[in-house]
Amino acid sequence: MSKSLVSIAVAAAILSGCSLIPDYKQPAAPVAAQYPHGPAYSPAQAASMAAAEQGWQQFFHDQALQQLIQESLVNNRDLKVAILNVQAYQAQYRIQRADLFPAVSANATATRARTPADLSSTGKTAVGGEYTANLGISSYELDLWGRVRSLSQQALETYLSSEEARRSSQISLVASVANAYYTWQADQSLLKLTEDTLKAFEESYRLTSRSSEVGVSSALDLAQARTSVETARVSLSKYQRQVAQDENALVLLLGGPLPTNLAKPQPLDGDLLTEMPAGLPSDLLQRRPDILEAEHALKAANANIGAARAAFFPSITLTASAGSASSDLGNLFKGGQGAWTFAPAINLPIFNAGSLRASLDYAKIQKDINVANYEKAIQTAFQEVSDGLAARKTYKEQLQAQKDLVQANQDYYRLAERRYRIGVDSNLTFLDAQRSLFSAQQSAISDRLSQLTSEVNLYKALGGGWYQQTGQAQAQQDQAQAPKS
Repeated sequence: MSKSLVSIAVAAAILSGCSLIPDYKQPAAPVAAQYPHGPAYSPAQAASMAAAEQGWQQFFHDQALQQLIQESLVNNRDLKVAILNVQAYQAQYRIQRADLFPAVSANATATRARTPADLSSTGKTAVGGEYTANLGISSYELDLWGRVRSLSQQALETYLSSEEARRSSQISLVASVANAYYTWQADQSLLKLTEDTLKAFEESYRLTSRSSEVGVSSALDLAQARTSVETARVSLSKYQRQVAQDENALVLLLGGPLPTNLAKPQPLDGDLLTEMPAGLPSDLLQRRPDILEAEHALKAANANIGAARAAFFPSITLTASAGSASSDLGNLFKGGQGAWTFAPAINLPIFNAGSLRASLDYAKIQKDINVANYEKAIQTAFQEVSDGLAARKTYKEQLQAQKDLVQANQDYYRLAERRYRIGVDSNLTFLDAQRSLFSAQQSAISDRLSQLTSEVNLYKALGGGWYQQTGQAQAQQDQAQAPKS
Protein backbone atom coordinates (compact mmCIF):
# COMPACT_ATOMS: atom_id res chain seq x y z
CA MET A 1 0.00 0.00 0.00
CA SER A 2 2.60 2.57 1.08
CA LYS A 3 5.10 1.45 -1.61
CA SER A 4 2.67 2.44 -4.36
CA LEU A 5 2.27 5.93 -2.95
CA VAL A 6 6.03 6.33 -2.50
CA SER A 7 6.57 5.29 -6.12
CA ILE A 8 4.05 7.88 -7.31
CA ALA A 9 5.69 10.63 -5.25
CA VAL A 10 9.18 9.71 -6.56
CA ALA A 11 7.95 9.73 -10.14
CA ALA A 12 6.36 13.13 -9.63
CA ALA A 13 9.60 14.54 -8.24
CA ILE A 14 11.57 13.21 -11.23
CA LEU A 15 9.15 14.64 -13.78
CA SER A 16 8.91 18.05 -12.11
CA GLY A 17 12.15 19.57 -13.33
CA CYS A 18 11.33 22.25 -15.89
CA SER A 19 10.92 25.99 -15.37
CA LEU A 20 9.71 28.58 -17.86
CA ILE A 21 10.56 31.64 -15.70
CA PRO A 22 12.63 34.14 -17.74
CA ASP A 23 16.19 34.74 -16.54
CA TYR A 24 16.08 37.74 -14.23
CA LYS A 25 18.37 40.66 -15.08
CA GLN A 26 18.48 43.65 -12.77
CA PRO A 27 17.61 46.81 -14.73
CA ALA A 28 20.36 49.40 -14.99
CA ALA A 29 20.02 52.28 -12.53
CA PRO A 30 18.67 55.29 -14.47
CA VAL A 31 20.72 57.82 -12.47
CA ALA A 32 24.24 59.23 -12.53
CA ALA A 33 27.10 57.41 -10.82
CA GLN A 34 27.72 60.42 -8.55
CA TYR A 35 25.50 62.84 -6.71
CA PRO A 36 25.28 66.41 -8.10
CA HIS A 37 28.02 68.90 -7.33
CA GLY A 38 28.14 72.67 -7.51
CA PRO A 39 27.93 75.79 -5.34
CA ALA A 40 24.97 74.37 -3.36
CA TYR A 41 26.82 71.17 -2.42
CA SER A 42 29.65 70.44 -0.02
CA PRO A 43 32.69 68.54 -1.36
CA ALA A 44 32.08 64.78 -1.46
CA GLN A 45 33.31 62.87 1.58
CA ALA A 46 34.18 59.20 1.85
CA ALA A 47 31.67 57.32 4.01
CA SER A 48 33.28 55.04 6.59
CA MET A 49 29.84 53.69 7.43
CA ALA A 50 26.64 53.59 5.44
CA ALA A 51 23.90 55.79 6.87
CA ALA A 52 21.58 52.78 6.78
CA GLU A 53 23.80 51.09 9.37
CA GLN A 54 23.86 54.13 11.66
CA GLY A 55 21.58 53.30 14.57
CA TRP A 56 18.90 55.87 15.28
CA GLN A 57 19.94 56.04 18.95
CA GLN A 58 23.37 57.25 17.85
CA PHE A 59 22.02 59.54 15.12
CA PHE A 60 19.57 61.35 17.43
CA HIS A 61 21.30 62.77 20.52
CA ASP A 62 18.21 63.99 22.36
CA GLN A 63 17.21 61.39 24.98
CA ALA A 64 13.60 62.61 24.98
CA LEU A 65 13.37 61.97 21.24
CA GLN A 66 14.97 58.54 21.64
CA GLN A 67 12.33 57.70 24.22
CA LEU A 68 9.50 58.81 21.92
CA ILE A 69 10.85 56.80 18.98
CA GLN A 70 11.06 53.69 21.13
CA GLU A 71 7.45 54.18 22.22
CA SER A 72 6.27 54.56 18.63
CA LEU A 73 8.02 51.37 17.48
CA VAL A 74 6.03 49.46 20.09
CA ASN A 75 2.61 51.09 19.81
CA ASN A 76 2.20 52.73 16.38
CA ARG A 77 -0.80 51.21 14.60
CA ASP A 78 0.46 51.71 11.04
CA LEU A 79 3.62 49.79 11.88
CA LYS A 80 1.54 47.03 13.46
CA VAL A 81 -0.48 46.75 10.24
CA ALA A 82 2.74 46.51 8.23
CA ILE A 83 4.00 43.72 10.49
CA LEU A 84 0.71 41.83 10.18
CA ASN A 85 0.84 42.22 6.39
CA VAL A 86 4.23 40.51 6.39
CA GLN A 87 2.82 37.63 8.40
CA ALA A 88 -0.17 37.38 6.05
CA TYR A 89 2.04 37.22 2.93
CA GLN A 90 4.27 34.69 4.64
CA ALA A 91 1.24 32.49 5.27
CA GLN A 92 0.18 32.87 1.63
CA TYR A 93 3.63 31.79 0.50
CA ARG A 94 3.47 28.72 2.73
CA ILE A 95 0.07 27.85 1.26
CA GLN A 96 1.36 28.21 -2.30
CA ARG A 97 4.55 26.30 -1.57
CA ALA A 98 2.54 23.39 -0.17
CA ASP A 99 1.19 22.75 -3.70
CA LEU A 100 4.67 21.54 -4.68
CA PHE A 101 4.17 18.40 -2.60
CA PRO A 102 1.49 15.71 -2.72
CA ALA A 103 -1.21 16.03 -0.11
CA VAL A 104 -1.45 12.64 1.58
CA SER A 105 -4.52 11.84 3.67
CA ALA A 106 -5.82 8.82 5.51
CA ASN A 107 -9.50 7.98 5.80
CA ALA A 108 -11.66 5.17 7.08
CA THR A 109 -15.35 4.55 6.38
CA ALA A 110 -17.93 2.18 7.73
CA THR A 111 -21.37 1.48 6.27
CA ARG A 112 -24.12 -0.74 7.69
CA ALA A 113 -27.40 -1.25 5.82
CA ARG A 114 -30.61 -3.31 6.22
CA THR A 115 -32.59 -4.28 3.11
CA PRO A 116 -36.27 -5.41 3.51
CA ALA A 117 -37.25 -8.84 2.14
CA ASP A 118 -39.48 -7.41 -0.58
CA LEU A 119 -36.52 -5.41 -1.93
CA SER A 120 -33.85 -8.03 -1.50
CA SER A 121 -32.77 -10.11 -4.49
CA THR A 122 -32.88 -13.21 -2.29
CA GLY A 123 -36.37 -12.57 -0.98
CA LYS A 124 -35.03 -12.40 2.57
CA THR A 125 -34.18 -9.53 4.84
CA ALA A 126 -30.51 -8.71 4.34
CA VAL A 127 -28.19 -6.92 6.76
CA GLY A 128 -24.71 -6.11 5.54
CA GLY A 129 -21.85 -3.68 5.80
CA GLU A 130 -18.76 -2.30 4.06
CA TYR A 131 -15.56 -1.17 5.76
CA THR A 132 -12.62 0.61 4.11
CA ALA A 133 -9.30 2.09 5.25
CA ASN A 134 -7.28 4.07 2.69
CA LEU A 135 -4.15 6.21 2.35
CA GLY A 136 -4.42 8.45 -0.68
CA ILE A 137 -3.14 11.36 -2.76
CA SER A 138 -5.83 13.68 -4.07
CA SER A 139 -5.51 15.95 -7.13
CA TYR A 140 -1.73 16.38 -7.15
CA GLU A 141 -0.48 18.24 -10.23
CA LEU A 142 2.75 16.97 -11.76
CA ASP A 143 4.67 20.21 -12.17
CA LEU A 144 6.17 19.25 -15.55
CA TRP A 145 6.52 22.82 -16.80
CA GLY A 146 7.15 24.60 -13.51
CA ARG A 147 3.77 26.32 -13.22
CA VAL A 148 3.35 25.54 -9.54
CA ARG A 149 6.96 26.43 -8.77
CA SER A 150 6.55 29.71 -10.65
CA LEU A 151 3.53 30.57 -8.51
CA SER A 152 5.47 29.58 -5.41
CA GLN A 153 8.36 31.82 -6.47
CA GLN A 154 5.95 34.66 -7.08
CA ALA A 155 4.46 34.22 -3.59
CA LEU A 156 7.97 34.19 -2.08
CA GLU A 157 8.97 37.43 -3.81
CA THR A 158 5.69 39.05 -2.74
CA TYR A 159 6.40 38.02 0.84
CA LEU A 160 9.94 39.45 0.64
CA SER A 161 8.52 42.65 -0.86
CA SER A 162 6.15 43.00 2.10
CA GLU A 163 9.11 42.56 4.46
CA GLU A 164 10.88 45.48 2.77
CA ALA A 165 7.64 47.47 3.00
CA ARG A 166 7.68 46.86 6.75
CA ARG A 167 11.25 48.16 6.95
CA SER A 168 10.26 51.20 4.94
CA SER A 169 7.32 51.81 7.29
CA GLN A 170 9.62 51.69 10.31
CA ILE A 171 12.15 54.07 8.75
CA SER A 172 9.36 56.47 7.82
CA LEU A 173 7.95 56.24 11.34
CA VAL A 174 11.31 57.08 12.94
CA ALA A 175 11.68 60.11 10.65
CA SER A 176 8.07 61.20 11.20
CA VAL A 177 8.42 61.06 15.00
CA ALA A 178 11.67 63.05 14.82
CA ASN A 179 10.19 65.71 12.53
CA ALA A 180 7.03 65.97 14.66
CA TYR A 181 9.14 66.28 17.81
CA TYR A 182 11.34 69.03 16.36
CA THR A 183 8.26 70.86 15.07
CA TRP A 184 6.78 70.65 18.56
CA GLN A 185 10.00 72.02 20.08
CA ALA A 186 10.23 74.82 17.51
CA ASP A 187 6.65 75.92 18.06
CA GLN A 188 7.22 75.90 21.81
CA SER A 189 10.24 78.15 21.27
CA LEU A 190 8.19 80.45 19.03
CA LEU A 191 5.45 80.53 21.66
CA LYS A 192 7.94 81.52 24.38
CA LEU A 193 9.47 84.16 22.11
CA THR A 194 6.02 85.55 21.33
CA GLU A 195 5.11 85.71 25.03
CA ASP A 196 8.30 87.64 25.82
CA THR A 197 7.84 89.93 22.83
CA LEU A 198 4.20 90.61 23.74
CA LYS A 199 5.31 91.72 27.23
CA ALA A 200 7.84 94.09 25.64
CA PHE A 201 5.24 95.47 23.23
CA GLU A 202 2.72 95.98 26.06
CA GLU A 203 5.35 97.83 28.10
CA SER A 204 6.12 100.05 25.11
CA TYR A 205 2.42 100.68 24.64
CA ARG A 206 2.05 101.75 28.27
CA LEU A 207 4.98 104.15 27.98
CA THR A 208 3.63 105.57 24.74
CA SER A 209 0.19 105.95 26.32
CA ARG A 210 1.66 107.97 29.20
CA SER A 211 3.64 110.11 26.79
CA SER A 212 0.51 110.69 24.76
CA GLU A 213 -1.37 111.85 27.85
CA VAL A 214 1.20 114.58 28.51
CA GLY A 215 1.43 115.53 24.83
CA VAL A 216 4.86 114.12 24.13
CA SER A 217 3.69 111.31 21.79
CA SER A 218 1.15 111.71 19.03
CA ALA A 219 -1.97 109.68 18.39
CA LEU A 220 -0.13 108.07 15.50
CA ASP A 221 2.60 106.83 17.84
CA LEU A 222 -0.02 105.37 20.15
CA ALA A 223 -1.80 103.64 17.26
CA GLN A 224 1.48 102.17 16.01
CA ALA A 225 2.27 100.83 19.49
CA ARG A 226 -1.15 99.27 19.78
CA THR A 227 -0.75 97.65 16.34
CA SER A 228 2.40 95.89 17.54
CA VAL A 229 0.62 94.60 20.65
CA GLU A 230 -2.33 93.20 18.69
CA THR A 231 -0.01 91.61 16.11
CA ALA A 232 1.86 89.82 18.88
CA ARG A 233 -1.44 88.62 20.38
CA VAL A 234 -2.41 87.13 17.03
CA SER A 235 0.91 85.27 16.91
CA LEU A 236 0.42 84.12 20.50
CA SER A 237 -2.91 82.47 19.69
CA LYS A 238 -1.46 80.90 16.54
CA TYR A 239 1.48 79.33 18.34
CA GLN A 240 -0.67 78.13 21.24
CA ARG A 241 -2.82 76.30 18.69
CA GLN A 242 0.20 74.89 16.84
CA VAL A 243 1.82 73.58 20.02
CA ALA A 244 -1.40 71.78 20.97
CA GLN A 245 -1.76 70.32 17.47
CA ASP A 246 1.90 69.28 17.42
CA GLU A 247 1.37 67.35 20.63
CA ASN A 248 -1.71 65.66 19.15
CA ALA A 249 0.33 64.66 16.09
CA LEU A 250 2.98 63.13 18.33
CA VAL A 251 0.36 61.20 20.30
CA LEU A 252 -0.99 59.73 17.05
CA LEU A 253 2.47 58.64 15.93
CA LEU A 254 3.27 57.17 19.34
CA GLY A 255 0.02 55.21 19.45
CA GLY A 256 -0.58 56.42 23.01
CA PRO A 257 -0.16 59.43 25.33
CA LEU A 258 3.16 61.16 25.85
CA PRO A 259 5.26 59.42 28.51
CA THR A 260 4.91 60.96 31.94
CA ASN A 261 8.61 60.38 32.60
CA LEU A 262 9.78 62.06 29.38
CA ALA A 263 13.39 63.22 29.63
CA LYS A 264 14.19 66.94 29.50
CA PRO A 265 14.47 67.99 25.83
CA GLN A 266 17.73 69.46 24.61
CA PRO A 267 17.73 73.08 23.36
CA LEU A 268 16.76 73.43 19.70
CA ASP A 269 20.09 75.06 18.88
CA GLY A 270 22.13 72.30 20.54
CA ASP A 271 24.03 69.36 19.07
CA LEU A 272 21.03 67.21 18.14
CA LEU A 273 22.12 65.08 15.16
CA THR A 274 25.08 63.20 13.74
CA GLU A 275 26.07 64.33 10.26
CA MET A 276 26.41 61.35 7.91
CA PRO A 277 28.25 61.28 4.54
CA ALA A 278 26.02 60.22 1.67
CA GLY A 279 28.31 57.67 0.01
CA LEU A 280 27.54 56.67 -3.60
CA PRO A 281 24.21 56.34 -5.43
CA SER A 282 24.92 52.63 -5.94
CA ASP A 283 24.65 52.17 -2.17
CA LEU A 284 20.95 53.04 -2.36
CA LEU A 285 20.23 49.89 -4.39
CA GLN A 286 21.19 47.74 -1.41
CA ARG A 287 20.16 50.10 1.42
CA ARG A 288 16.80 51.67 0.57
CA PRO A 289 13.96 49.29 1.49
CA ASP A 290 11.51 50.89 -0.94
CA ILE A 291 13.94 50.13 -3.81
CA LEU A 292 14.33 46.55 -2.59
CA GLU A 293 10.56 46.32 -2.26
CA ALA A 294 10.14 47.40 -5.89
CA GLU A 295 12.78 44.90 -7.02
CA HIS A 296 11.07 42.00 -5.23
CA ALA A 297 7.79 43.04 -6.87
CA LEU A 298 9.60 42.96 -10.21
CA LYS A 299 10.92 39.46 -9.50
CA ALA A 300 7.41 38.34 -8.55
CA ALA A 301 6.09 39.65 -11.89
CA ASN A 302 8.95 37.86 -13.66
CA ALA A 303 8.00 34.57 -11.97
CA ASN A 304 4.38 35.06 -12.96
CA ILE A 305 5.46 35.01 -16.63
CA GLY A 306 6.74 31.46 -16.06
CA ALA A 307 3.34 30.41 -14.71
CA ALA A 308 1.57 32.04 -17.68
CA ARG A 309 3.89 30.25 -20.13
CA ALA A 310 3.36 26.89 -18.45
CA ALA A 311 -0.41 27.24 -18.87
CA PHE A 312 0.04 26.61 -22.62
CA PHE A 313 1.22 23.04 -21.98
CA PRO A 314 -0.70 19.95 -20.86
CA SER A 315 -1.20 19.48 -17.13
CA ILE A 316 -1.38 16.08 -15.46
CA THR A 317 -3.19 15.57 -12.19
CA LEU A 318 -2.89 12.42 -10.09
CA THR A 319 -5.44 10.96 -7.71
CA ALA A 320 -4.54 7.67 -6.05
CA SER A 321 -5.36 5.67 -2.96
CA ALA A 322 -4.41 2.31 -1.49
CA GLY A 323 -5.85 0.44 1.46
CA SER A 324 -8.16 -2.37 2.53
CA ALA A 325 -11.87 -3.07 2.04
CA SER A 326 -14.10 -5.71 3.54
CA SER A 327 -17.74 -6.45 4.27
CA ASP A 328 -16.69 -7.59 7.74
CA LEU A 329 -14.81 -5.30 10.08
CA GLY A 330 -12.88 -8.24 11.53
CA ASN A 331 -11.47 -9.16 8.10
CA LEU A 332 -10.52 -5.58 7.09
CA PHE A 333 -6.80 -5.98 7.53
CA LYS A 334 -6.47 -9.68 6.63
CA GLY A 335 -4.64 -10.85 3.55
CA GLY A 336 -6.41 -10.55 0.23
CA GLN A 337 -8.46 -7.52 1.30
CA GLY A 338 -6.17 -4.98 -0.41
CA ALA A 339 -7.76 -2.36 -2.64
CA TRP A 340 -6.32 0.51 -4.66
CA THR A 341 -7.31 3.14 -7.19
CA PHE A 342 -5.16 5.16 -9.56
CA ALA A 343 -6.84 7.93 -11.59
CA PRO A 344 -4.51 10.17 -13.59
CA ALA A 345 -6.08 13.03 -15.55
CA ILE A 346 -4.57 15.10 -18.33
CA ASN A 347 -5.76 18.50 -19.47
CA LEU A 348 -4.64 19.65 -22.94
CA PRO A 349 -5.50 23.24 -23.96
CA ILE A 350 -6.91 23.24 -27.51
CA PHE A 351 -9.09 26.31 -27.94
CA ASN A 352 -9.68 29.10 -25.42
CA ALA A 353 -10.35 32.12 -27.66
CA GLY A 354 -6.92 33.64 -26.92
CA SER A 355 -7.31 33.61 -23.14
CA LEU A 356 -3.92 32.00 -22.48
CA ARG A 357 -2.15 34.35 -24.88
CA ALA A 358 -3.84 37.33 -23.24
CA SER A 359 -2.78 36.05 -19.81
CA LEU A 360 0.83 35.80 -20.98
CA ASP A 361 0.69 39.29 -22.50
CA TYR A 362 -0.78 40.61 -19.26
CA ALA A 363 2.04 39.01 -17.25
CA LYS A 364 4.65 40.59 -19.52
CA ILE A 365 2.99 44.00 -19.28
CA GLN A 366 2.90 43.70 -15.49
CA LYS A 367 6.64 43.03 -15.55
CA ASP A 368 7.22 46.13 -17.67
CA ILE A 369 5.14 48.15 -15.21
CA ASN A 370 7.23 46.85 -12.33
CA VAL A 371 10.43 47.69 -14.19
CA ALA A 372 9.19 51.27 -14.52
CA ASN A 373 8.22 51.33 -10.81
CA TYR A 374 11.66 50.02 -9.86
CA GLU A 375 13.41 52.67 -11.96
CA LYS A 376 11.13 55.38 -10.56
CA ALA A 377 11.98 54.26 -7.00
CA ILE A 378 15.68 54.67 -7.79
CA GLN A 379 15.15 58.09 -9.35
CA THR A 380 13.05 59.24 -6.40
CA ALA A 381 15.73 58.09 -3.95
CA PHE A 382 18.44 59.86 -5.95
CA GLN A 383 16.42 63.08 -5.97
CA GLU A 384 15.69 62.92 -2.22
CA VAL A 385 19.36 62.40 -1.36
CA SER A 386 20.45 65.15 -3.77
CA ASP A 387 17.93 67.57 -2.23
CA GLY A 388 19.18 66.67 1.24
CA LEU A 389 22.82 67.28 0.29
CA ALA A 390 21.94 70.64 -1.24
CA ALA A 391 19.98 71.58 1.89
CA ARG A 392 22.85 70.58 4.19
CA LYS A 393 25.34 73.14 2.89
CA THR A 394 22.91 75.95 2.13
CA TYR A 395 21.11 75.70 5.48
CA LYS A 396 24.42 75.99 7.31
CA GLU A 397 25.16 79.21 5.45
CA GLN A 398 21.59 80.46 5.82
CA LEU A 399 21.52 79.81 9.57
CA GLN A 400 24.82 81.61 10.09
CA ALA A 401 23.54 84.57 8.09
CA GLN A 402 20.31 84.52 10.08
CA LYS A 403 22.23 84.54 13.38
CA ASP A 404 24.17 87.55 12.15
CA LEU A 405 20.88 89.22 11.18
CA VAL A 406 19.45 88.58 14.66
CA GLN A 407 22.57 90.11 16.22
CA ALA A 408 22.33 93.14 13.94
CA ASN A 409 18.66 93.60 14.87
CA GLN A 410 19.48 93.32 18.56
CA ASP A 411 22.07 96.09 18.18
CA TYR A 412 19.53 98.15 16.23
CA TYR A 413 16.92 97.56 18.93
CA ARG A 414 19.26 98.63 21.76
CA LEU A 415 20.28 101.82 19.95
CA ALA A 416 16.70 102.66 18.98
CA GLU A 417 15.47 102.11 22.54
CA ARG A 418 18.23 104.30 23.99
CA ARG A 419 17.61 107.13 21.51
CA TYR A 420 13.87 106.89 22.12
CA ARG A 421 14.32 107.09 25.90
CA ILE A 422 16.42 110.25 25.65
CA GLY A 423 14.06 111.77 23.09
CA VAL A 424 16.38 111.81 20.08
CA ASP A 425 14.21 109.55 17.86
CA SER A 426 10.49 109.06 17.60
CA ASN A 427 8.55 106.07 18.83
CA LEU A 428 8.14 104.84 15.24
CA THR A 429 11.85 104.01 14.96
CA PHE A 430 11.77 102.13 18.26
CA LEU A 431 8.68 100.12 17.22
CA ASP A 432 10.26 99.28 13.89
CA ALA A 433 13.33 97.96 15.70
CA GLN A 434 11.14 95.83 17.96
CA ARG A 435 9.24 94.32 15.02
CA SER A 436 12.43 93.67 13.05
CA LEU A 437 14.02 91.88 15.99
CA PHE A 438 10.91 89.76 16.57
CA SER A 439 10.75 88.81 12.88
CA ALA A 440 14.45 87.91 12.74
CA GLN A 441 14.19 85.75 15.86
CA GLN A 442 11.15 83.95 14.43
CA SER A 443 12.98 83.28 11.18
CA ALA A 444 16.00 81.94 13.05
CA ILE A 445 13.85 79.35 14.84
CA SER A 446 12.02 78.39 11.62
CA ASP A 447 15.30 78.04 9.71
CA ARG A 448 16.74 75.81 12.44
CA LEU A 449 13.63 73.61 12.23
CA SER A 450 13.99 73.39 8.46
CA GLN A 451 17.65 72.40 8.82
CA LEU A 452 16.84 69.66 11.34
CA THR A 453 13.99 68.38 9.19
CA SER A 454 16.20 68.25 6.10
CA GLU A 455 18.89 66.28 7.97
CA VAL A 456 16.31 63.80 9.26
CA ASN A 457 14.89 63.40 5.76
CA LEU A 458 18.38 62.84 4.36
CA TYR A 459 19.02 60.16 6.98
CA LYS A 460 15.74 58.54 5.94
CA ALA A 461 16.57 58.90 2.21
CA LEU A 462 19.85 57.07 2.76
CA GLY A 463 18.00 54.16 4.36
CA GLY A 464 18.74 55.03 7.98
CA GLY A 465 16.37 54.38 10.86
CA TRP A 466 16.09 50.61 10.63
CA TYR A 467 18.67 49.65 13.26
CA GLN A 468 18.43 50.79 16.85
CA GLN A 469 22.15 50.53 17.58
CA THR A 470 25.00 51.28 15.20
CA GLY A 471 26.67 47.89 15.67
CA GLN A 472 23.42 45.98 15.31
CA ALA A 473 23.81 45.45 11.54
CA GLN A 474 27.25 43.87 11.89
CA ALA A 475 26.14 41.78 14.86
CA GLN A 476 23.22 40.37 12.84
CA GLN A 477 25.52 39.65 9.90
CA ASP A 478 28.05 37.87 12.14
CA GLN A 479 25.27 35.82 13.71
CA ALA A 480 23.96 34.78 10.30
CA GLN A 481 27.44 33.68 9.18
CA ALA A 482 28.29 31.84 12.39
CA PRO A 483 28.46 28.02 12.02
CA LYS A 484 25.46 26.26 13.47
CA SER A 485 26.05 23.40 15.88
